[in-house]
Formats: sequence, C-alpha cells, structure tokens
Amino acid sequence: MNALTTVAEPGVVLIVDDTPDNLAMLSDALNDAGYMVLVALDGLSALNRIERRRPDLILLDAMMPGLDGFETCRRIKEHPANADIPVLFMTALTESRHVVQGFEVGGSDYVTKPIQTDEVLARVAAHLRTSRILLSARAASQPAAPSLDDEPAHRVLSARFQLTGREVEVLRWVACGKTNRDIGTILDLSPRTVNKHLEHVYVKLGVETRTAATSVALSAMTDSRNSASR
Repeated sequence: MNALTTVAEPGVVLIVDDTPDNLAMLSDALNDAGYMVLVALDGLSALNRIERRRPDLILLDAMMPGLDGFETCRRIKEHPANADIPVLFMTALTESRHVVQGFEVGGSDYVTKPIQTDEVLARVAAHLRTSRILLSARAASQPAAPSLDDEPAHRVLSARFQLTGREVEVLRWVACGKTNRDIGTILDLSPRTVNKHLEHVYVKLGVETRTAATSVALSAMTDSRNSASR
C-alpha cells in the first residue's frame, strides 16, 4: 500500500455511479485504505441510502441516467443535516460551465475520468480533514457557527486583518476546500492571481497554510460574536 492510501482517520464514503466496474474499482481502493464504503447505482438510490446512513463524504458521478449527479447533489444539499457533507464529482465534463455547475449545486471538488484511484484517495483524505476541522470549529462555537459567507465576516476580517474584499472572497472559498484553480473559475480570476491574493492573506493573518488561515478567520469571527454578545 502506498502513502496515498494511508488514512489516519477512516470515514464513511458513499460512491454513486451507474457503472459497476467503477464502483468495484473505487470500492476496493477505499476499502483497502480503511474506509467504510456505501454504494448506489443512481441518484434516487443515493438519496435513500443517505437517509439510512449519513456518509462523511460522497463520490458522485455527474452523468447518470434519470437523476443526474448535479440534481442529486442539489437535493442532498437541500437538507440541513446533509449540507456539510463534501461531495466530489466524478466527471469527464471539464468545461468551465460544468465545473461551475457542480460548485453551484454544492459540490466541493471534482475528479476527471478515467478515474485515477491514487488521486481520488488523496482528494478524499484532504476533504475529510478539512471537513473535520470545520466541524470541530463549529462545535466549539455553539450554538451558532461562525461563517465567512456573510457581510459581518467581510467587516470583521477587513477591520481586524486589513483584508480587502477580494481577499475575503478568496479566503471564503479556501475555507470551503476549493483549489486555486477552482477559486479562479468561480471568481473569474487566473490561478496566479488567486495565489497572489492568498499570499497576501497569509501575511496579514500571520499563517503559512490554507488550514491555518481558515482556522484563524473562523476564530476571529467567533471572538467578534462573543464580544458583541457581552
């Protein structure tokens, strides 16, 4: 087993694909890496499966007969209990409009077909780590979790760290687990420009990694909210 298949904290992964060969290949790889694997052959079966057992992450085929992956993801995200589940699209559709469509319905990332299992395992592990960090931050700040999605976040981060509006937008998508390429697609920027904004964010927050930047920003939002409630 290579380094990419070593998972310190296994989780439950639901694979949704109408091609049995893909299901078998991914199931074997994820099982070998220590994950509990659930499978579904179509969108409706996936929705029923999630009702019985909530997965930690979903690998979702974008193009399936009947309920396609985009509509399946939209329905999954409609339910608050499922809104935080990372969804990774598996697709041969790599045009910008398809990538954007996947993010618009709630997707966290995508992998291109033909599937490379090492890449899938690496992305699964990365998104599960990010998801657990965010869930821990939210649990620590109950009853309501801080968010980087709203106007208060822009005000707090601008005032405390002197982040520009664009830097806050980039940080928001970093907190959602997006890559520089993905953020560039969403914000209509080049990956190089996104990286430059992110470098400025690191300097202003005094951090060196994406995870640390997210943690510092969420902590600042928590501190601001707690101060306002006193």
